[in-house]
Amino acid sequence: MPFLAFLGGILAGFLNVMAGGGSMITLPILTALGLGIDVANGTNRIAIILQNLVATERFKSKNVLKAKEAFLVSIPTIAGALVGSSIAVQIEKELLQRVVGIIFLIMAISLVWKPKIWIEDRNVKRNWILIYTIFFLIGIYGGFIQAGVGFLLMPAIAFLLGYELVKTNAVKVFIVASYNLISLLIFIIGGKVNFLYGLVLALGNMTGAWIAANLSVKKGAKWVRWVVFAAIIVVGIRYIF
Repeated sequence: MPFLAFLGGILAGFLNVMAGGGSMITLPILTALGLGIDVANGTNRIAIILQNLVATERFKSKNVLKAKEAFLVSIPTIAGALVGSSIAVQIEKELLQRVVGIIFLIMAISLVWKPKIWIEDRNVKRNWILIYTIFFLIGIYGGFIQAGVGFLLMPAIAFLLGYELVKTNAVKVFIVASYNLISLLIFIIGGKVNFLYGLVLALGNMTGAWIAANLSVKKGAKWVRWVVFAAIIVVGIRYIF
């Protein structure tokens, strides 16, 4: 049965680096292996951290990662994740999913209607107050839920920093690795991590992440755009309906 976690991790790692939504594969697998959803949520963070460290190294070696900007925007995201992982709040889950699903479909429309936003770097006037606020809020979401956070980070990075999709992905994986280090620590303290399944899953995630990072750089933003488009259409419709 752990081999199922490894195979699921390969697909999840690939999706997470290319677009997002890999946790929608790994969380059901972990619960099917007998973990409670709370432990599955914590255990999943091991794989997410290691997968994104692999992807970050690949993007950095290809001179794609904008390290300074990635570090700056990771700060508010980490702060938000600390809040999101530490406190319990009441969220109307069905309403939240529908709102996020609508955001995903709007993003899908922009991928087709305004492709230059996603496949070319742009000069944008950066409002750092707005940037820090947005990334703090995304961090709260990631700290609580994680699943689908990549779909929130990508438009934020592309629109607020002006990067095309490959560079956007490079910044995204750096941020996700950073804030999940904090989240994982909190889940470990709370006794919500199964290290055996987490490490097996991580091996799969790292394999998928390595493949995705190399393909992303090799194929370029135009190819990545269609992978992202397909992923967010599926996830968006699922969230809404």
